[in-house]
Amino acid sequence: MTDAVDSEVFRGKGWLPHGFHLDSHRHTSGQLVYAAAGALATTTARGTWVAPANRVTWTPPGFDHSHRFYGRTDVRLVTIPAGLCGDLVARPSVFAVSPLLREALLALTDRREARPGAHRRLRAVVIDELVDTPEQSLHLPEPRDDRLRAVTDLLHADPARSATLGELGRVAGASERTLSRLFHAELGMGFHRWRTVLRIHHALIHLTDGRSVTDTATECGWANPSTFIDAFTQVVGQTPGRYQADLGDGSR
Repeated sequence: MTDAVDSEVFRGKGWLPHGFHLDSHRHTSGQLVYAAAGALATTTARGTWVAPANRVTWTPPGFDHSHRFYGRTDVRLVTIPAGLCGDLVARPSVFAVSPLLREALLALTDRREARPGAHRRLRAVVIDELVDTPEQSLHLPEPRDDRLRAVTDLLHADPARSATLGELGRVAGASERTLSRLFHAELGMGFHRWRTVLRIHHALIHLTDGRSVTDTATECGWANPSTFIDAFTQVVGQTPGRYQADLGDGSR
């Protein structure tokens, strides 16, 4: 992250345009990035995490990472000193934002410190909330094996592609059995789950950009809106319609 971006954009909060990208960088402290409106994707060597407006991304100290923002995004940044990171998970992740956590994040980034120690106490509330909140990572891991990467690259280029793993394997030069084993060994999930998460990532971006639920379902590879709604709700925790309704109009 350049000094200019750090000082001009991330002085606690800022509005960023759709598609704004911050190149790979790292911090000596921990970093929480919350999109009070809009959505963001955080990418590390371990894969990509997407955080819609009901989740917050966590990047521990020392991890190279980049950010991309979708929709006009109300970005809130809270720094956690390295000495306070021990209670939080030691890997990038995404957490659900409870009403208390949301208000604490907004207060930390909206208000000047009225009394000495006020921000420190609010930050302690944020840490307590994160410790007690289960991870809800929309994490899309990326492979190291060249054969598996050939398959995932095809799906990144066209998430709606309906090819089976066997058909994709013939393009990549690997058997279906080998690729299935690699999905579980390298990515910790099966082919169908990985492709579903990939499609959900794209669906979040489309919905944040104002696309309809029906158009999003079609463009991301679902045969009909009802199966898309079921998959989206299972992964994200709310329906696509509810997600769009909660995006907000930037009034806060």
